[in-house]
Amino acid sequence: MEFEFSIPVLVVGGGACGCIAALSARDAGAEVLLVEADERPMGTTGMSMGLICAAGTRAQAAKGISDSADAYYDDIIAKTRGATDPVIARAIADHSGPTLDWMAGRLSMPWELDMGFRPSYGLSTYRMHGWHGHDGQDMVDLLHQRLEDEGVMVMLGARLVEIHADDAGRVLGVSLRRPDGSVEQVGCESLILASGGYAANHDLLAQYIPSMAEARNNGHEGSDGTAVLLGRKLGAALGDMGAYQGYAMLTDQQGISVVPGVIVDGGIIVNAAGERFCDESEDIAGMVHPVMAQGGPCWVILDERIDAAQAYTPEMKTLASLNAARRGADAACLAQSIGVPAEALTAALAEAAQAKAQGRPDTMGRCWDDAAPPQGALAAFKVVGAIYHTQGGLQIDGAARVLREDGTPLPNLFAGGGAARSVSGPAHWGYLPAMGLCTAVTLGRLAGLSAAALVA
Repeated sequence: MEFEFSIPVLVVGGGACGCIAALSARDAGAEVLLVEADERPMGTTGMSMGLICAAGTRAQAAKGISDSADAYYDDIIAKTRGATDPVIARAIADHSGPTLDWMAGRLSMPWELDMGFRPSYGLSTYRMHGWHGHDGQDMVDLLHQRLEDEGVMVMLGARLVEIHADDAGRVLGVSLRRPDGSVEQVGCESLILASGGYAANHDLLAQYIPSMAEARNNGHEGSDGTAVLLGRKLGAALGDMGAYQGYAMLTDQQGISVVPGVIVDGGIIVNAAGERFCDESEDIAGMVHPVMAQGGPCWVILDERIDAAQAYTPEMKTLASLNAARRGADAACLAQSIGVPAEALTAALAEAAQAKAQGRPDTMGRCWDDAAPPQGALAAFKVVGAIYHTQGGLQIDGAARVLREDGTPLPNLFAGGGAARSVSGPAHWGYLPAMGLCTAVTLGRLAGLSAAALVA
């Protein structure tokens, strides 16, 4: 294979993982080229809330929150019931905080601790970091500005179609298809795969996550499993291919997520019969299944208190600007507005309120210790369940090196983000809030530093 040119570090994917990998490698002194399939970078990062879960950060300390890598590791192990890769979990726990501090310091990225996202869904303390008033696409745009600031070369409209390696598995270069159909051959000394997962690949979903094969996909169409398929051809092992983030609160018809804080602060979900059918606070990713099982759209119910508490988020601001919520002065009025039986909705809210007052779990098993069910004037969003992104992928070690089936590393191949095995265990129930972007930036940084060290 003859290459048109060669680069020391080649990064595939222009989302959070790829950008952080490229910036880290560049910061370590390597010459880097980042290639992105789309003409305008977006990907799964651009469709996210832009939140990163990290432990032991300066932003936490500034708000008086005491946290540690060990506490984060314990939360990961507990949420996944011990069924995750402990090496990757340790890497995420140890390096998420330093990665976020590096982003905020070295890259001047204004991520702060989000005190509006209270500990929930398996997180034992405040760990959610974000750019106040901004979403995932703003994060992508800012990262690409930082690439330009740091002199990182970027090639847009370049889709990875093949990886070329020698008999020992050492990557020599790649083939990239351009929008006009032409193919460019680019050599490299090290390759970082950060091109997303496989939520948009129906065949892979049917093979590994059949329960979500027909679900609505609220992820990027570019998450077609390219990294998994090409890595597998090189002999890479795969891990936790059944893991994913589902989400139960994608608004219909707007296609915008009702933020988790609505549930954390006391929101409930009812079906077309006006009845609750699950503990909404138990599983941020797994709640998609009981919602999908209702056979049609459901309704997220909240009150003015919850609405006001979460109004700062970009998603809720957008939903407010679209006048997406149905409203009613009380449960009976709201029931009429959304077309559900008033008696059922009134009873569901009353039972939850009684459980709260009596200090017991309600009939769905939900505990109301630090939250309160909706009351008074109410609002409702019509929602459906969807898959947002996958959490399984290429098996890696604690330095983001891609591993073979026998556990040995491929010589110069690295992976992170949606391309790599995450720390969500084998299924949906191990997913912690914002773990997608946490693994993206943390593994991206580790991959960038490892690749740069290899070519130094």
